[in-house]
Amino acid sequence: MESLSPAQARRVALAAQGFGAAAKPSIGTRQLRGTLDRLSVLQLDSVTVFERSHYLPVFARLGHYDKGDLDRLVFARKSNYTEYWAHEAALIPIEHWPLFRWRMQFWRDYYAAHPAAWMHTNDAHIAWVRAELAEKGPLAASQIEDDSRTGKTGWWDWSDTKRALEYLFRVGEVVSAGRTRFERTYALPEQKIPAAVLATEINQADAVRELVRKSAIAHGVGTLRDLADYYRIKQGPAKAAVDDLVDAGELLPVAVAGWGPAYLHRDARIPRRIEATALLSPFDPVVWERARAERMFGFRYRIEIYTPADKRVFGYYTLPLLIDEQLVGRIDLKSDRQARVLRVQSAWREGDHAVDLDRVVGLLRRIAAWQGLDGIEVAEWGDLASPLRLAITR
Repeated sequence: MESLSPAQARRVALAAQGFGAAAKPSIGTRQLRGTLDRLSVLQLDSVTVFERSHYLPVFARLGHYDKGDLDRLVFARKSNYTEYWAHEAALIPIEHWPLFRWRMQFWRDYYAAHPAAWMHTNDAHIAWVRAELAEKGPLAASQIEDDSRTGKTGWWDWSDTKRALEYLFRVGEVVSAGRTRFERTYALPEQKIPAAVLATEINQADAVRELVRKSAIAHGVGTLRDLADYYRIKQGPAKAAVDDLVDAGELLPVAVAGWGPAYLHRDARIPRRIEATALLSPFDPVVWERARAERMFGFRYRIEIYTPADKRVFGYYTLPLLIDEQLVGRIDLKSDRQARVLRVQSAWREGDHAVDLDRVVGLLRRIAAWQGLDGIEVAEWGDLASPLRLAITR
């Protein structure tokens, strides 16, 4: 069995995620598409204190790009991307949609087994919502809510129409046809999904194997838990898929100290070094599986959005700071658009890692420019805050 050192495994994982590549002189649709295809999933989240999460992994890997270009690529009605519960709510290439039919079936079976669930007593409204889409084409929830059924009902404080749409979305009877101002537009599958893709039927075992294969490519190297988590697959089916991929020679069992059994994708690169300076979204694939982040980087990461302010340790929306192949700190950012200032609300050094402040300052200035902000202000919170403020002002 081949062995990798923990440092080699980190470099493999970061390279598989697109870090360490040479910077491009300009970032256009081709580069954006390449990054999305490499990741396979781009998680969505509604928090806007700094920037919506799906924009951040792209910036971390490519640098300054036009967010409008990404919006047109992934949210346009005729986009080659759609959304589903792939990891959490996430953008996926539209041709991957059939790989989740088994998950859609799981939800159909789940709701069928719970006769007291909301959808069983609201089938007439669900049918009405489906008919509205059939008659009028893709619509947002706000465009089809009728006054008689918009009362809040407790399920995430959604209206009945929104609940119907989300139920149909989960079971695959409607799909995402893009977003406007981040509000999802819903469509019947035949209104968005190409006929050839819609006609594709894949049994669960084959679909899970393909998803685990894509997960392995995106990881470069990972444990069974890592490979299963990328698409939220249970470990039993994931283990059967891994075994098949090992037998086919696509996954290679490897030993990594402190990891337990691990698997290297046969096409993964093992770089001699990684050069990168980036702040990672809490929902970036490098850190979204917290146990993997702790194993690879010794970095224990919890976001504190739902923690009362007086109990927060690091800040509301702290972003892990990647320099080369280590997570060396965490920085809590806020885009103050009214004052046109990027606010560093806290800044922390991780353990005994050295932090190249010049690189951090350069990164923050690039972020501010990307956000259309004029200045950077650093608050007095965190052991990196004072050195960072001095570095910015000198």
